[in-house]
Amino acid sequence: MQSLTLTDLKDRLSPSARMPVVFLGHGSPMNALGDNPFSKSWAELGQSLPRPKAILVVSAHWMTRGTTLVDVSQAPKTIHDFHGFPEALYQQQYPAPGAPDLAKTVASLLASHHAEEDDSWGLDHGAWAVLNSMYPDADVPVFQVSLDMSKDLDWHVETGRLLADLRDRGVLILGSGNVVHNLRRMRFDGGALDFAVEFDARFAKRLEARDLKTLSDRVGLGSLLKEAHPSIDHYLPALTIAGAANAGDDLTFMTDAIDLGSVSMRSFVFHQRDVHRGNGLR
Repeated sequence: MQSLTLTDLKDRLSPSARMPVVFLGHGSPMNALGDNPFSKSWAELGQSLPRPKAILVVSAHWMTRGTTLVDVSQAPKTIHDFHGFPEALYQQQYPAPGAPDLAKTVASLLASHHAEEDDSWGLDHGAWAVLNSMYPDADVPVFQVSLDMSKDLDWHVETGRLLADLRDRGVLILGSGNVVHNLRRMRFDGGALDFAVEFDARFAKRLEARDLKTLSDRVGLGSLLKEAHPSIDHYLPALTIAGAANAGDDLTFMTDAIDLGSVSMRSFVFHQRDVHRGNGLR
């Protein structure tokens, strides 16, 4: 399996109008502050991607049950949805405009997923913590779509498929979560726990094979999934992004570190293959 640099990605991106789809492992809110490898990679990614007309974010931190909410607010508020962190983190603001007309269209696209318009949410730290590095001027319209936690894994893959046509309208579909996310098992000695390494590697291998059936099979993933995700919320955005890819896309992995022992920071980009360079990234 090959994990390429962001320079490689920029060199190989097709000049097509179709936008890539991106999943970012966001990890600790502290990654939004200061100079660290993760925020650096997000900044480099923002410089490498085609400039989007709008950004749709599927974040692990907006969870609903029985419905999929779409934020249609004109000016999404910055939500500080965490506790016990330094005051500097609570001072962070990301004053990007919303995209209410587009968001209403997305609510219609997701009618089969019981989508409803909402103007009470905003941008949680799954969104602004990465966007603040990717697009620091906060000048690209952005809105979020919630995760329906009452549905099984394949539902979220299908959500991505329903959203995929937005790529041809200049919309960047961005998932933010973690491929492994078990805060109960965090440790600070720098060593990655075996279950985290195993699940992360299995996920990457099956994603590279486009085997979304296995990745959305809760029973088949068994106890390893439960250990990697005591709560499934951080896994679902990765499935949605995988669902928004198609057979004509190449896959680039980036930032595949395990942080704090039990949090995978693996990120990935699906982007249209540049036929002028053959089969692209592999």
